[in-house]
Amino acid sequence: MPSIFAYQSSEVDWCETNFQHSELVAEFYNTFSNVTFFIFGPLMMFLMHPYAQKRSRYSYVTFILFMVVGLFSTYFHMTLSFLGQLLDEISILWLLASGYSIWMPRCYFPTFLGENRTNNKELRHLMEVSVVLWAFALTSWISDRLLCSFWQQINFFYMHSIWHVLISITFPYGIATMAMVDARYEMPDQTLKVRYWPRDTWPVGLPYVEVSADDKAC
Repeated sequence: MPSIFAYQSSEVDWCETNFQHSELVAEFYNTFSNVTFFIFGPLMMFLMHPYAQKRSRYSYVTFILFMVVGLFSTYFHMTLSFLGQLLDEISILWLLASGYSIWMPRCYFPTFLGENRTNNKELRHLMEVSVVLWAFALTSWISDRLLCSFWQQINFFYMHSIWHVLISITFPYGIATMAMVDARYEMPDQTLKVRYWPRDTWPVGLPYVEVSADDKAC
């Protein structure tokens, strides 16, 4: 029985040809496409700093775990080892659990989604883009698993790499959506605004929640 540390000891093998570009990296593009996790994670931590300071510093844990997922995903795709697979899957579960524990304990999301407050254009836009990005990301993941023979025929092995990029872009939209909903309930005396980095006027950007005190007279 091969060691759990050994290369290709995992039963999971994605569509990309193994060791095509390096003797040390099993899946080259699947490995290095995780770089987006290490870019967006710290950037979102910085952009969401005002919200985290005023609401809960535990939200930093989510951004750290997001980068941990990228780290273990890199290790897994580089080695295709069972240990890498295990660490990757566990870190994803921890990321989901952290998000749930921070933003879901009061269970106001189902109620919120059914109220007229979703008429808020900023929030509705965040939710719509999150769903679309998630759908495209999931489609990439599924197509790599189920349509591998087709992608091999046309020499296109990058669907799982595309999944990495899309899901890492989906993450900021999902975080901003949950933070926006949370802040509207937990900080009603604050003025909330969805901003986009690097500029609000750009067609594509990373969303974050700007929080400021409501100076309006009572």
